[in-house]
Amino acid sequence: MRSEVLAFVADGPLPDWDGSEEEIDRRSRQLGAIPVPVRGDEAHALAACFGPDDCYGLAWTLLHLIETGPNPAVTDDPGSGANEWVQRIYDRAVCGGLIPGA
Repeated sequence: MRSEVLAFVADGPLPDWDGSEEEIDRRSRQLGAIPVPVRGDEAHALAACFGPDDCYGLAWTLLHLIETGPNPAVTDDPGSGANEWVQRIYDRAVCGGLIPGA
């Protein structure tokens, strides 16, 4: 994996709406530094970085970054209780005809 992706993944999930302005700005800069398209292994690693909410829109940025990868990052239905953003990636791949639905 490229260093920009490793740095983002190492910092863990995105903060929630209670995250500090500094942390949210830092994570935004990290996302912006990741070259597109991402590789398959990078997309899978990034899919584990969603937080509990949309983090002031950063979750959408992360989702769109993941979708630049060569294949859907989530190919199995994550099931109930899964992170809503991981579920959204799966649903979008199904709706787009990239993978069969459950």
